Amino acid sequence: MSRLSRSPVLIALAALALTACASAPPPPPPPSGTGAALRDWRGIVTSTDRDRYVRRDAAWSLALQQARRQPGSGDLRALGDLIDPDIRRAPVAPRPGDYRCRTVKLGSQGGEQGLGYVVYGWFACRIEQTPRGLKFSKLTGSQRPSGLLFPENDRQMVMLGSLALAEEPAANSYGQRPDRDLIAVLERIGDRRWRLVLPWPQAESNLDVIELVPA
Repeated sequence: MSRLSRSPVLIALAALALTACASAPPPPPPPSGTGAALRDWRGIVTSTDRDRYVRRDAAWSLALQQARRQPGSGDLRALGDLIDPDIRRAPVAPRPGDYRCRTVKLGSQGGEQGLGYVVYGWFACRIEQTPRGLKFSKLTGSQRPSGLLFPENDRQMVMLGSLALAEEPAANSYGQRPDRDLIAVLERIGDRRWRLVLPWPQAESNLDVIELVPA
């Protein structure tokens, strides 16, 4: 060892550094994937779906105009509050469990040449509690959306999800397949009655409404 390395000044500095390291608090743990980050859908949503969400009032307006003007399939007048854009009640959060659900497609992306509305029959859906929050899944039918529900306010939740078609497995790929991404708003419209509103779907209609009632 050299005379420089045995310098009292260097030895004292080294001792101080060791003391500081011993007294410093450990670094904080990394944020949990099940924490507050997943409660803010705005940090996850794609730019395309953000645009759909911002323009959802325009989707309601155009879709209802077309539905009332053009021929369709099913009984539009019998839907009542289901297609009233101003109906929403608190609290919104549904209980986990099995639900019956039916889809109503309003408006036509084909303009005046397409059907103004289509009222489908009932299918099986489910809402489940997961470590990441409430999750909606449509279990049967040829078009099966699913996604996580994010708290927005006491009357609305926002769903970010994906669409599975035909015999495909349940969709779980938001942000990975833009052609299957979707955004929806969950609202309670009555006693044990909810709807998911999907503005500007990828195909066919200009607004989809999925009605939910406990099975």
